Amino acid sequence: MHSKDQTIFALSSGRPPSAIAIVRVSGSQAAQTLRRLAGKIPQPRRATRVLLRDDEREPIDDAVVLWFSGPASATGEDVAEFHVHGGRAVLASLFAALSAIEDVRAAEPGEFTRRAFENGKLDLTEAEGLDDLVHADTDRQRRKALRQLKGLLGDRARSWRAQIIEASALFEAGFDFADEGDVPAELLAPALAGIRRLLSEIEHVLAAEQRSERLREGLVVAIAGPPNVGKSTLMNQLARREVAIVSPHAGTTRDIIEVSLDLDGYPVTVIDTAGIRQTDDPVEQEGVRRARARAAESDLVLWISDAAGQAISNEGDAPVWLVRNKIDLADPNGPGANSEQSAAGEFRISAARGDGITDLITAMVAFARDYFGGDEGGLISRQRQRELLGETMAALRRCVEIAGTSEELAAEDLRRASFSLGRLIGRVDVEDILDVIFRDFCIGK
Repeated sequence: MHSKDQTIFALSSGRPPSAIAIVRVSGSQAAQTLRRLAGKIPQPRRATRVLLRDDEREPIDDAVVLWFSGPASATGEDVAEFHVHGGRAVLASLFAALSAIEDVRAAEPGEFTRRAFENGKLDLTEAEGLDDLVHADTDRQRRKALRQLKGLLGDRARSWRAQIIEASALFEAGFDFADEGDVPAELLAPALAGIRRLLSEIEHVLAAEQRSERLREGLVVAIAGPPNVGKSTLMNQLARREVAIVSPHAGTTRDIIEVSLDLDGYPVTVIDTAGIRQTDDPVEQEGVRRARARAAESDLVLWISDAAGQAISNEGDAPVWLVRNKIDLADPNGPGANSEQSAAGEFRISAARGDGITDLITAMVAFARDYFGGDEGGLISRQRQRELLGETMAALRRCVEIAGTSEELAAEDLRRASFSLGRLIGRVDVEDILDVIFRDFCIGK
């Protein structure tokens, strides 16, 4: 039997042990599976308490089951849910009973969502939004992913595609009536006007997005500088916990330490790097090499120096903020005056006492807001989506440019634009990317 015809099951809740665990079953054998384990099929969408039993009639668990008859289900197929106690032994027994049923197998990553996509329950942008929602770490990521899951980009793309198809029909009609004098011009004029409006709309969306799709991965901030200037102490201050070893001896940090932060809803990965200096120690040399490379790849560099100041040495293109640390040693009685931001992109702090940390974090939040394009309201969340909209825009632009000289080529560009939007929502020629997208999903999704 083809894998698409098999019935699948998976744990759809958190890792055991837990108070309750939810196991979903989807496919043509879902009804038989439910009847075999629960003894009956309850009314659709009504939670029913039953005693689950295996093939030997041994009890598995006192559980609650639900039945969703396809196509009115999450996957478009028959779906059964088993709400059991979340112990490992309970789940192992339930999985064994499910696996013993012919043509019923454990699901692969993303297989539930892929079946929902293939059965028309959601388009590809909504599936990507679901994946983003599951993996969202901050509130801004959650809100942006929820917009995708609600289909805002997919709905817009479908509307754009419908307008392109309508314009294509007018072009085709122009070919059919090419011998009728001014009829083609009467048909093409409104079509071209609509294409220009559509092109302007897509250009506006792409221009407004800036780098908003990076909200999924987050901002990367590297803490760099010479040894023993307080980089690890600052890392611990930002993380609000001890994530890096702090020592008065230079060269303590030799490898890269990363911590994920939620700064006002913006996902930020802060990297503590080895102190950059000349050294004969081969291990420390490798740490310095990695530190330089990671700082060069980051989106923002916090170059830490002591209050006296050292020269900045950064090889990347990212903005560099000079953070003068240890102001408590320079002026222990005046933290208020010394903790103020002294110049654009320059800060005075005491990582040990916490002076100036609030100002630094506030500036990082403002930088993240500008970097991500303002907020999570953008439509685009992935590079794939941006590229396909770019292809659509380029095809529409070519159509407008050559419509007056070659209507046939202009019509071909309209077909290309429609094809790109079809790929965006996953309705044409996407088999080559489906495996890539769904393999990153959770097993239960």
